[in-house]
Amino acid sequence: MEKLTNIGLQKADSQQVAEKLNELLANYHLYYQNLRGFHWNIKGIHFFQLHAKFEELYTAALTQIDVIAERILTIGQQPLHTFSDYLRVSRIQEAGNLSADKETVNVTHQNLSTLLDLEREILRLAAETGDEGTVGLISEDINENEKTLWMLNAFLS
Repeated sequence: MEKLTNIGLQKADSQQVAEKLNELLANYHLYYQNLRGFHWNIKGIHFFQLHAKFEELYTAALTQIDVIAERILTIGQQPLHTFSDYLRVSRIQEAGNLSADKETVNVTHQNLSTLLDLEREILRLAAETGDEGTVGLISEDINENEKTLWMLNAFLS
């Protein structure tokens, strides 16, 4: 039996990386949906600023969701695609009925911190298995997410 994927990676390694990428995919879906809810329901003095920022963040998250799913397929595995799977696998929880500025930004900060923790786990695993494509994808997203986290910290301070 062939032990390499179509792109030359070890199948067993790719399966491990894909499991973590699927966890990231699930977390990104919950992060995305939380942002949509915040965008729709934000109230208060920072409405205009946060309404636009949440839209910017959920648009970027939606793009990243697609990139992650395509990477899972590229390494020869199947991306999760049901909400029940996302809820089962995700470390991020649904955040319903929130509309206050600091509250929504704080949850966004927590969600983003969770994504970064998971991305760092994937980065280590992908590097150990020689999966440079995943390393590049995750490294780029870590950079963006760290910048966003810095901005959220500035808002909350």
